[in-house]
Amino acid sequence: MKKVSLKIGQHTTQYFFDASFQQLGSLIEFNHTVFITDDHVFAKHKSKFKGHNVIVLKPGEEYKIQATADSIIGQLIEMGADRKTWLVGVGGGVVTDITGYVAALYMRGINYGFVPTTVLAMVDAAIGGKNGVNVGLYKNLVGAIRQPEFLLYDYSFLKSLPRNEWSSGFAEIIKHACIHDAPMFRQLEKNTISFYKKNTGAMSALVKRNALLKSEIARSDEHEQGIRKMLNFGHTLGHALENIYELTHGQAISIGMVAASMVSQNLTGFKDTSRVMSLLKKYDLPVSAAYDTKKVFSLMKMDKKKDRENINYVMLEKIGKGIIKPIPLKQLEEMINDLQ
Repeated sequence: MKKVSLKIGQHTTQYFFDASFQQLGSLIEFNHTVFITDDHVFAKHKSKFKGHNVIVLKPGEEYKIQATADSIIGQLIEMGADRKTWLVGVGGGVVTDITGYVAALYMRGINYGFVPTTVLAMVDAAIGGKNGVNVGLYKNLVGAIRQPEFLLYDYSFLKSLPRNEWSSGFAEIIKHACIHDAPMFRQLEKNTISFYKKNTGAMSALVKRNALLKSEIARSDEHEQGIRKMLNFGHTLGHALENIYELTHGQAISIGMVAASMVSQNLTGFKDTSRVMSLLKKYDLPVSAAYDTKKVFSLMKMDKKKDRENINYVMLEKIGKGIIKPIPLKQLEEMINDLQ
């Protein structure tokens, strides 16, 4: 188990890489802990939860809503959970988001940690303290920024992960490479999902590299006032597509990154859209889709990155260097229409 401590804001989070679920016992007292997971993870790893207090959620983004949070809070009350109770989210991004959100609300804040079980959660969703729920079609509209006590990385959970979930996670890895890590972009061009699935050491190093990359960005801008907005590359269009159509997070963000690359061609002179598209395809991710631009843009206008009549849009100057530029909503709408 490799430990890294990082201070984000006023709080220090412990990262335990190359760890196992059983090692949680050295971090928390199980009789004062409630695990939150979903049906998929619980069914495949039931033995890991034996003898523990567990709340099992229905899986899927459609359950990342206030009603689910209310249900968890009701169960915590029935269990007699108090201010010394720990919550530990064991799952993908939906589980980690809602666990952190409930931990911020219950008794005005209790300790929590994560055991991310998907590539997406390991490199992105579980990191940085942004937790919340969706409201209707509006993604993450309600939430809190509050850092976890720890993240424990047990790669055995990835063995039961479907291939499309591997691809979804690699969308965020490719995003990190696009905005901040050109050498990693080149590394990804040389390899494949199959390579990382077979090579635990390479996958472990890649996860750690991405987790620390995102953490360092969050560390320098906890409340997303500046550089942290860069992590939204592909997400402005992507979140809208994800909420309207049956796409995984990674699939939607992949299409969003291609759109952002094309917008970058016009506004920053970016020259490597074809490389971005080729890499996404290599990792089984879509690069285009037919969609209703009016519906999609109506959601984009509610994006949290909107600033009155502009939207702070993440673009690329070159591979490994993202920038944020305000684009008037009207101009962006015309550009999105042109892409179709």
